[in-house]
Amino acid sequence: MSVYFETYGCALNRADTALMKSLVVESGYRVVENIEEADVIVVNTCTVRLDTEQRMLKRLSEIYGSFGSSKKIVVAGCMASAQPYTVKTLAPRAVLVSPQSITKLVEAIESGADLLLGERDTSYLKPCVEGAVAAVPIAEGCAGDCSFCITKLARRRLRSYSPRVVVRAVEEAVKQGAVEIELAAQDTGSYGLDLGNTRLPDLVEEILSKVPGDYMVRIGMSNPDTLIAIADGLVEVLRDPRVYKYLHVPLQSADDGVLKIMKRRYTYEEYRELVRELRRKVPGISIATDIIVGHPGEDEEAFLRTVEAVVELQFDKVHIAQYTLRPRTESAGMPQVPEGVKKRRSSYLSKVVEDVGSSINREYLGSLAQVVVTHRSIRGSVIGRTVNYKPVVLLGESTNAEELLGTRRAVLVTAATFYDLRGSVFSS
Repeated sequence: MSVYFETYGCALNRADTALMKSLVVESGYRVVENIEEADVIVVNTCTVRLDTEQRMLKRLSEIYGSFGSSKKIVVAGCMASAQPYTVKTLAPRAVLVSPQSITKLVEAIESGADLLLGERDTSYLKPCVEGAVAAVPIAEGCAGDCSFCITKLARRRLRSYSPRVVVRAVEEAVKQGAVEIELAAQDTGSYGLDLGNTRLPDLVEEILSKVPGDYMVRIGMSNPDTLIAIADGLVEVLRDPRVYKYLHVPLQSADDGVLKIMKRRYTYEEYRELVRELRRKVPGISIATDIIVGHPGEDEEAFLRTVEAVVELQFDKVHIAQYTLRPRTESAGMPQVPEGVKKRRSSYLSKVVEDVGSSINREYLGSLAQVVVTHRSIRGSVIGRTVNYKPVVLLGESTNAEELLGTRRAVLVTAATFYDLRGSVFSS
């Protein structure tokens, strides 16, 4: 039998798909890239926001309408776990597999029974290698309880992979040609809280000491409260030349009242001190963040505090999301900010973010940057990453992509936008 996979959402979902692919191949199935050729269709879903949910439902409707009577359809990922009734209404004969049950995918395919309970088997792990980049999951679930989050309903309990299992997966990824290893989780900072004797800095140190090779480690998204507890150890691993000087630390709001409503476990002052400490001790570090605009409780004054924080902290990258209702979450039952207000605030903040990002990136103009060439963009451009994870578009190199992927190159930066740098491979 042949199996076709479609994957949506975060790096953790991509890594989960890699795991599912390896399992079906080991069981004698064949993975195909064309949906028409498949006997089984697996859709690994995301439902983090309302617009994401709507895209998922539209795609599931298309697939079920075209193939529901002729092929077996498996819906995996967060939507299968958090919104099973919604999926079943749309695709009643689909087999649902929760994130915790993906190691039993073959059982679900062969039995046709939904698998929505249980805990993930953390003894088995495969990296997701795409080009020269590998996503390696280190944990599922998180230690938080944010009032706006539906993902916690899908990935309920923190389950960390042991360092031994992660190291083995990284070794495999490097052997497959990966030069960038992304450690993926809902919150990498919470890694090891359930293990009792190891935390994120310990894991990174073990990877670096036990896996030889010319690769870079990227630490995935970490919540501020879990990072604060491990800041000293994190600084030490960030100083290693094989670790990108980059962290993704969601702020969400700079107003303490809104943070409390969100059930985020830090104040803005604590967040600001964390960022300042990181920048003092890791020169050149890039800090990315997430901001939710229009969450219940956000008035104009609270919003302007967040705008001021973006200017004050000079984030290298900001992902802005207008708050959307998610079923079975606390925030959905609170008084809502009008849609028009959310749109206006989001538009205003976007302009500020662009101004800040453009100003930061213009400082790189005329510089010579060492980059790791990691992938091709959707439009075919060749992309590299600086040591602090700035994306660099290699101008005029699309025809040389195959020979450049996975290599290190010196690049002369000749242009900058708020989103990326652009330049040419330097030859002396």
